[in-house]
Amino acid sequence: MKRALTTLVCAAALALTHAAAYAEGCTKGAVVGGVAGHVAGDHGVAGAAAGCAIGHHEAKKKDKAASAAAAASEPAGK
Repeated sequence: MKRALTTLVCAAALALTHAAAYAEGCTKGAVVGGVAGHVAGDHGVAGAAAGCAIGHHEAKKKDKAASAAAAASEPAGK
């Protein structure tokens, strides 16, 4: 129970102190990864780190796809 509380406190601190430029997707991924790592055998910190990296990567892919779709929908004359 103490580790779960520690993981929750770390996730809350991460959510409150993240930098906007990097944290796109990181906070959500860290929380999900931390919980999954904790359930998988007290690996909450490692899960949070991996979840942050994966969440950030997925958010960048989503942003890239959205900007490609926006560029494709612009008229050819502009």
